[in-house]
Amino acid sequence: MISSFTPRLAAAAILASQALHVLGYSEYPVGIVNSETYGTLNFTEIFTPAAGLGGPADKSNAAWSRMAFNGLTTFARAPPVRCFGADAETGYDVAVLGAPFDTATSFRPGARFGPNGIRQGSRRIGIDRINVAAKIRVSDHLDIVDCGDVPMVRTDNKVALRQLELANAALLSGSGMRSYPGKSLAKDGKFHPRILTLGGDHTITLPLLRGVAGIYGPVSVIHFDSHLDTSRPRKQPDSPWLPGEEMPVGHGSYFYFAHQEGLLAPNNANIHVGIRSAIDSWEKYEDDHEFGFVISHAYDIEDGGWQGIVKRIKDTVGTNPVYITFDIDVIDPGSAPATGTPEIGGFTTREIKKILQGLAGLKVVGADIVEVAPDYDSQDQITSFAAADIGWEFLAIMAKTPLTE
Repeated sequence: MISSFTPRLAAAAILASQALHVLGYSEYPVGIVNSETYGTLNFTEIFTPAAGLGGPADKSNAAWSRMAFNGLTTFARAPPVRCFGADAETGYDVAVLGAPFDTATSFRPGARFGPNGIRQGSRRIGIDRINVAAKIRVSDHLDIVDCGDVPMVRTDNKVALRQLELANAALLSGSGMRSYPGKSLAKDGKFHPRILTLGGDHTITLPLLRGVAGIYGPVSVIHFDSHLDTSRPRKQPDSPWLPGEEMPVGHGSYFYFAHQEGLLAPNNANIHVGIRSAIDSWEKYEDDHEFGFVISHAYDIEDGGWQGIVKRIKDTVGTNPVYITFDIDVIDPGSAPATGTPEIGGFTTREIKKILQGLAGLKVVGADIVEVAPDYDSQDQITSFAAADIGWEFLAIMAKTPLTE
């Protein structure tokens, strides 16, 4: 704490106190703030926005504690929690987790800065605010925390993805704050936390699905993207890989590996939404079907509207546990330019919000938002704002439907 007031600061404080008194906002008498009374000030009351605006305020100095930090940017102002350290015993229903990884991209890197960009974009929203279109305040139904970022190494993809896999599995293995009537979808019958992951390039979805499948078994994936991401690794005659060397996973092939590992729901109960990129062979579509997906193209919205897309999604996934993975490039680059592999002709942000709100009732066990690369954004950060709002919609879907059979 500052030991003394400067004359200039004392004078400013007196003037501010007088102005507040005249306006009727303050309980302090005129001129109470001076160097002699400085030690008696209640900073919790002074710093609480509700104080002076007619709302309730915690007026104990205990609320302004060593655990509080004004100005720390978390997702939608969720409480910051050191989930892997001092706060490991803290309970929650949803953990927000950053995955700053972008060394498996095929075009423009930069998504390692995505978690920070999305959090910056979320400063204008809050978990305690009412989502009017969804008709819900998520904090009434879920305890949400921000666990910060996994410190993924930048020089070895295998190690980095292993770090994320272990961190994700550790968070999922805990118990949620709430239990619900009915039997849990989890294999062990318990209610586990859900995780909203902020990427990062799309490769991170593979280790995330491993953790989710460990709790719930194979899940139906709703994949919002302009690209299929089911490429089968193939060594070409002029490949730089030597005989016997494995082809590494990347942000265009992770679903191939997810299928090989049995992480995806069977019977083509997985769906791509917003596909519109070029392919090098029709064999890609044949492989995609073999790997368990159906495809909804971006232009399908011209025929059936957002309602038709919602129906196709729900018909595909049924009552299965659902994982949503959202590549920001599913949105048209005119609305979300800050991504590594942009494709024109995408959805508008309003169309995406209507589609997501139409998914209410699905049993979403987890979600991620990926490929946000803030350095390519416009000055007004429209991509970060869009990604943050999408994350908020994911929380609303989770809040509406418990994970029960």
